[in-house]
Amino acid sequence: MNATPDWLRDVHSPLDDRLGVVITELSPERVVGSMPVDGNQQPFGLLHGGASGVLVETLASMGAMAHGYPDRVGVGVDLNVTHVRAARAGHVTGTATAIHLGRSIATYRVDIVDDKGRLTATGRLTCHMIPARPAP
Repeated sequence: MNATPDWLRDVHSPLDDRLGVVITELSPERVVGSMPVDGNQQPFGLLHGGASGVLVETLASMGAMAHGYPDRVGVGVDLNVTHVRAARAGHVTGTATAIHLGRSIATYRVDIVDDKGRLTATGRLTCHMIPARPAP
């Protein structure tokens, strides 16, 4: 069984590419992805909080996209991230779990852990479900 849908190959985010985000599991109910700490640190050598925010928003938005596919996509309208432990090396992995999957709103909780499975951040994203634009 493929853990990601075929259409994911055609969805690209230059920011996610730059940060090294890789999605390994994708369904409307659950999304898993990771990114390296190296290259995504703030000046003190810790994973940048904004990079964690990108991971939260990416995973939850892709879950919302899977929820609405092919007619609707989710765009983030409310993001919060709480950082609880620093990550200095290796990778961080986020798991987005659907809290609400409605016609116009989708909300996800995302937990981010380090390579040792320790929670580094937790976040929530609420997406507004909008009509998908036709492919060019």
